[in-house]
Amino acid sequence: MIYLLTLIAVASRFLPHPPNFACIGALGLFAGCYVAGRRAYLVPLLALAASDILGQMFAVSGLGFYRPEQMLFVYLGMAASVAIGRLGRRSNSAEQPSVSWQRFPLTVLAASTVFFVVSNVGVWLGPWYATNLSGLLSCFTAAIPFYGYTIAGDFFFAGAMFGAMELARSGAAAMPKPAIGTTGTIVR
Repeated sequence: MIYLLTLIAVASRFLPHPPNFACIGALGLFAGCYVAGRRAYLVPLLALAASDILGQMFAVSGLGFYRPEQMLFVYLGMAASVAIGRLGRRSNSAEQPSVSWQRFPLTVLAASTVFFVVSNVGVWLGPWYATNLSGLLSCFTAAIPFYGYTIAGDFFFAGAMFGAMELARSGAAAMPKPAIGTTGTIVR
């Protein structure tokens, strides 16, 4: 499922959407919850890199390569969503990983907020704002509309991804198991 979601995340960046209403952050939360080990960090970062590479190749506005120091902060903000996704898991380690729906709203809001702060520090360090407190406040003030879109997109896509996974799991668990006869054949 993670491979399909990664492809969808890459493709979604090419569809018309409000700025920052994207599913890469939600993909990071999802990978943090369900993908084991460090490779979870690769999921959103590779999706982001693949869409940036394709965006650069096809000259898609808003995608592609730009100031490396700002891209670094965007990628760091996305990587943080994986760590935050790990905090959104149910605490029972005996089970397979699953989302804690009680923590879900706070987890999504935290990922959106961390991305907002980290990525906008990168913008502030760029050439557009003075590198003082006034410039930082101006940068963050100008970015507030993007923050709203980030929150909306993260809630929408994370809800869809986590909901689909939990629904698929509950559907698979509810399916009747075939009985095995004494001769080893399946009895229906």
